[in-house]
Order: sequence, then structure tokens, then C-alpha cells
Amino acid sequence: MEFIWEGISTAFRLIISLDREVFEIVIFTLYIGLIGILISSLMGIPIGLFLFQKKFPGRQFFLVILNTLMALPTVVVGLTLFSILSKKGPLGNLGLLFSPGAIILGQVLLVTPLITGISFNAFQSIDKRAIWTAKSLGANGFQVSLIILKEAKSMLLLSVVAGFGRVISEVGAAMMLGGNIKGYTRTITTAIALETGKGNFSLGIALGIILMFLAFLVNSFLTNLQKQRY
Repeated sequence: MEFIWEGISTAFRLIISLDREVFEIVIFTLYIGLIGILISSLMGIPIGLFLFQKKFPGRQFFLVILNTLMALPTVVVGLTLFSILSKKGPLGNLGLLFSPGAIILGQVLLVTPLITGISFNAFQSIDKRAIWTAKSLGANGFQVSLIILKEAKSMLLLSVVAGFGRVISEVGAAMMLGGNIKGYTRTITTAIALETGKGNFSLGIALGIILMFLAFLVNSFLTNLQKQRY
């Protein structure tokens, strides 16, 4: 138990002293996480809106695939993209493997189905009378889409926040695609795995505390959002 308490006290000293290495890792994690969630939101919400508004052959099968992808394991995403981006892969000439771009690509592949699925369910739950009224007043397709987005805005925001929570806490894809390179592709989760393996519990615990704090902020936001909605 002694090494645990020593690790915790050292971790708080690293945080309070604004240790450069710790905060470089945190800032990098937030940076790529925000880019990843922005791209995923710009893709996932419009796809969810399309699935809600359009009826086409195979739509039900597509929804089953979408629900399956929402629980996609991170190591599967990492393995798939690794094989594509490696030198022998079809996109190996891009040189993306072991770069921040590869991690962001993995995050987008991981989170876009989640945001699409939650967005689709959000659109399904809105009050349809607003849509019928808009159509009866002669609103065009674009105007109707704006009304749908406005009606579902709370749930859409929830989907984005939930996606961000998954982005900053995933480790499998970031480890395989980023390579955990110090000062370049090291995220909070990959750094925790590395430092724990090296026996450097202080840095691992400090990063773990910061990750838990970020998760707490995300969950607090979600809770307040749900209170406002209901």
C-alpha cells in the first residue's frame, strides 16, 4: 500500500506544479480529441438525419449494421486501420501510420457510428407535430431539416459529449495507430499504460486522476443536460 500512497502524493505534486510532460500529454489528448469529435459530428449527425427522413431499400439492414458498429472494439479499429495504413497496405504511401492524423482517423471511425446512432434515435423521439406543421405551411426540405435539428438539439449535444468521452478514454486504437511516441503521439491513456509497465506509478496515477476529472466533467455536463430536458 505504501507505494500507492507515495504514487498518489507524487501525482498531486506533478499536477499542482504544472509538470510540463503531464500537461503536454493532456493538451495533446484534448487537441486530437476535439478534432476527432468535430469531424465525427459533421459526418454522424447528417447521416442520422438522412436515415430519419429517407426510406430506402435496405434501410433496416443498415440500421442493424450501425447498431453493431456502435459497440465496435477499439482494437478492431486499430487493427483495421493499421493494416490499411502500414507500408504494405493500400494507403501506406500516405505515411500516416504513427502520426496524430492516424489517431484522429481511428477516433473518427470509432465514434461516428455512435453519434449517428444516438442522433437517429434523437430524431425518432422528437414531437412530429412540428414537422407536420412546417410542411403544411409550405416549408422546403432544408427548412424542415433545420426544424428537426432544432427540436433534437439537446440530444444531439448529448451524442457529441458522449462521443468525446469515448474519444479521450480509448487506448487500443491510439496505441496501435499512434505508436505512443513521446512528445508526438502520446495520449493520456497510452501514457498510463506505458508508465505503469515501466513501474513509474506517479506519472501514471497523475494522468489517471486528470482522466477521471475529465470524465467527471463530461458526466456532469450530461447529467445537467438530461435534467434540463426532462
